[in-house]
Amino acid sequence: MNYFNLPGIKSRREHLNISMQEMARELGYKNASTYMKYENGTYSFRAHHVPILSKKLDMSIDNLYFFNQEIAKTEI
Repeated sequence: MNYFNLPGIKSRREHLNISMQEMARELGYKNASTYMKYENGTYSFRAHHVPILSKKLDMSIDNLYFFNQEIAKTEI
């Protein structure tokens, strides 16, 4: 199972001086408050958001996620 690296996403956005409003527009939302709910974990990013986030933040898709190694070990 994997989880979004929300602290990494936020940190990268801030490092690149990209506003939440700009990210909201990239993902198809009207306002920053909607994007903030995704970045804070209230809502979960959707599969179609992944390539948009990767491109806009210049991050590999792998870096957008935390991979839970313990769960992976128990499922093998």
